[in-house]
Amino acid sequence: MEPPMPEHDGDHASPPYPGAGVPVDSGEVLQTIEQAHKEGNTSELGDTEGAGGHKKPGGFGALLAVLGVVYGDIGTSPLYALQSSVGIVGSAKHPAAAWEVMGLASLTFWALMLIVTFKYVILIMRADHDGEGGIIALMSLAQRVCKSQKFRWLFGLVGIAGTCLFFGDSIITPAVSVLSAVEGIEIAVPSASHVIIPIAMVVLVALFAAQALGTGKIGKAFGPIMVLWFTVLAILGVRGILLYPHILLALSPTFALEFIVLHGYLSFIALGSVVLSVTGAEALYADMGHFGRAPIRKAWLFFVLPSLTLNYFGQAALLIHDPATLANPFYHLGPHWAQIPLLILATFATVIASQAGISGSFSLCRQLIQLGYLPRTRIVHTNASEEAQIYLPSLNWILGFGALVLVLSFRSSAALAAAYGIAVTGTFLCTCVLAMVVFRRTFKWSAAAVGAVFGLFFVVDAVFFSANVLKIPDGGWVPLAIGIISTIVMTTWKRGRGLIAAKQQADSMPMASFLARLPQSRTIRVPGLAVFLTANPDVVPNSLLHNLKHNKVLHEHVMFVTVQNLDQPEAERGHRTIVQELAPNINRVIVRYGFMEMPNLPRALMELKALGVAFDAIQASYFTSHELVVRSRVPKMQLWRMWLFLLLLRNAASTTEFFRIPPDRVVEFGVRIAI
Repeated sequence: MEPPMPEHDGDHASPPYPGAGVPVDSGEVLQTIEQAHKEGNTSELGDTEGAGGHKKPGGFGALLAVLGVVYGDIGTSPLYALQSSVGIVGSAKHPAAAWEVMGLASLTFWALMLIVTFKYVILIMRADHDGEGGIIALMSLAQRVCKSQKFRWLFGLVGIAGTCLFFGDSIITPAVSVLSAVEGIEIAVPSASHVIIPIAMVVLVALFAAQALGTGKIGKAFGPIMVLWFTVLAILGVRGILLYPHILLALSPTFALEFIVLHGYLSFIALGSVVLSVTGAEALYADMGHFGRAPIRKAWLFFVLPSLTLNYFGQAALLIHDPATLANPFYHLGPHWAQIPLLILATFATVIASQAGISGSFSLCRQLIQLGYLPRTRIVHTNASEEAQIYLPSLNWILGFGALVLVLSFRSSAALAAAYGIAVTGTFLCTCVLAMVVFRRTFKWSAAAVGAVFGLFFVVDAVFFSANVLKIPDGGWVPLAIGIISTIVMTTWKRGRGLIAAKQQADSMPMASFLARLPQSRTIRVPGLAVFLTANPDVVPNSLLHNLKHNKVLHEHVMFVTVQNLDQPEAERGHRTIVQELAPNINRVIVRYGFMEMPNLPRALMELKALGVAFDAIQASYFTSHELVVRSRVPKMQLWRMWLFLLLLRNAASTTEFFRIPPDRVVEFGVRIAI
């Protein structure tokens, strides 16, 4: 498979690879940027959309928001995690021994401590990229501190792999979470067990249909519901612990070690289910940019972790007290009269957990588009004042269709659990590899310290991943297939855009030559402002050449605009826009966006008026090129990859829509390109 190549996406440009930090501008533009940073001079620079950081909520409101968004996934794991683990070593007819259940409870607790508390909450959350977290931000950090282009490419591939597995997780999470909640019907109303699948599908359809409304309208209810959910988890856990108080001894890691030693290979298989208790750990890091470290850490240490621990230990105590409850230990923790309310609450909690994963996939997809790994797609902003609240219709229904297919195929949360773990543990491994680089280079840890700390985490993650590899025949192939397909799509798009950029570069006219000939030419200048979008500011855009060829005129005022995608979350305040005068009434404009931002080109250009550059939004006409890609006589891509690239290209959103340019102000020229 070809490595990711530099992209010049037709009408906008991006770095050669995520984290490269090498703009595609000319050397003169580079010097301008660097000089502005060194001197702090913003007289020639504009800023739009409040770049430079998120306004994070504080106090109790922040904790409430964190509970409603960040901890939904990991908070609903008690519905199926321990049941799946104990089912490995016992059954209702042949129940697991008390020491076995205590060993599994101890393994679950220490998985929460090692992976979530120590690895993510204490360590990895320190590695923020301008306040942003998540595997894409970590990938950019790792690439930024790496001097070797070969290793930058390698770290980019690791980040892509983790991202693709996350997309698999985003499909599986709604299916397994909603299905596990609805399965409570078997306990509350046993005669109605046949409606579990239809109800789960109705809930999923409603969930994905509601995405178009945006999370803002329903997000206010998320926090209080999750507070109630975790409180109920703790109460039910205490109720179970009272049945067998000795279960608290399982807080000692000796029970976990005893289980591993005595069970050997069977314990290895059981670890594949134990890891289900830490699904959603990546969300702590991914959502750090929205809430900050402190609220996430406080919510975990003082509320979420204690509630989860009590519930897992309560389920374990119940299973020792009454092995027949293995069919669904979570719901059996509650009294019979509370089954219906518990079922309703669990359904709401799983919908919230699914919502968090879906919203996360929207944000991640936007970042990949900005970095040039995916084609532009339609992005709907569901909140006029919150830039982060977005909706991607195409991705939403891909996820929804996948979740429905999984429910119909696996038909139970226990069966779906086999498909769940490998996506989670694969992302853990990718994050661990990137974190090693960042802590070694950025935080200046010694090689010994990195090896000791993250080497331990890597071994733990590798063991969990290996345990889930055994589940590939039973469903683990699902996230792997999603990951492989997503990786092929991303690298194919990157490769194709790189070939187009190389072809355009070879056939282009240098900007300096054009400007030198312009005063002696007989080109007719007409009133108005023409904005030519170009990937490379050093060459004349094809749209201008075609305009001269067919219309024989050039506007009185001309702007060559390049949109540059950065390897950081946001463009720095005051460094959004760079303007250079190339000739009288001809300017070159560089507009910079981070991978967490959505471009709004007209708004950015409006800011130029403050810099003394004339820009009339009503009079401006935007000129773009539309590539008509065909296969060359000596093709540089395999036939199947060419077919895939052309399919992606045909379905990509237009430049007009992506940059939010008024459609009635755009003139588009078709350009035939053979690759």
